[in-house]
Amino acid sequence: MESSAPAVPRPTAPARPDLPITTTPPVKRERRWSVVALCIVLAVLCALGAAAAVTSASDRSKVLAVARDVPAGQALTAADLTVAEVSADAALTPVPAADRASMIGKRPSVGLRKGGLLVASQLDAGTGLGDDKQQVGVQVKRGQAPVGTLAPGDRVLAVTTPVQGEEDAKPTDAPPSSVDAVVVSVSRPDATGTVVVNLAVASTDGPLLATRAAQGRIALVREPRSS
Repeated sequence: MESSAPAVPRPTAPARPDLPITTTPPVKRERRWSVVALCIVLAVLCALGAAAAVTSASDRSKVLAVARDVPAGQALTAADLTVAEVSADAALTPVPAADRASMIGKRPSVGLRKGGLLVASQLDAGTGLGDDKQQVGVQVKRGQAPVGTLAPGDRVLAVTTPVQGEEDAKPTDAPPSSVDAVVVSVSRPDATGTVVVNLAVASTDGPLLATRAAQGRIALVREPRSS
């Protein structure tokens, strides 16, 4: 009878120590100081811009501007003026909007252009264009005055042209009759090129010039501006 061999006990493995379950430590986010600095700069700039806008708005004032072209010597009407807002500037002296009523009826000494500011120096006591003289409106057709060169303040000769058939009655070398005048204003030409020129003349010449202008016998000669 076979005897059984004694069982050899298996060696026991050493016990494994329990390892604690760990998690990955959080990564600290680095602060981007450049972004923070940029945000601060932008905030400061926005604040400065807002302050400048408020200051600029508070420095603006209401003044009078020209609503449409006004020739020199023509009395101002309410339709000629409008109100504009401008920044305060020591170099500018526009008429305040509050003085609008007192400007009506005044006559500018120079031509006013639409969109320009109304300045007190443009409204002298007189127009400077013969306020102490008579004024005569002369209708001038194409060829009877220099084209596009007449301006308020120009000195001209209002020359009397002969009537039809009169050329042969007088010697050709006889000087034509003329009247010294100053241009007050010039209208826009119509479809035929005809313009109306307001002339300031001496009181002794007004009736004669008006009579010849009514007959269409006036041509204008501009005097040299340098003289």
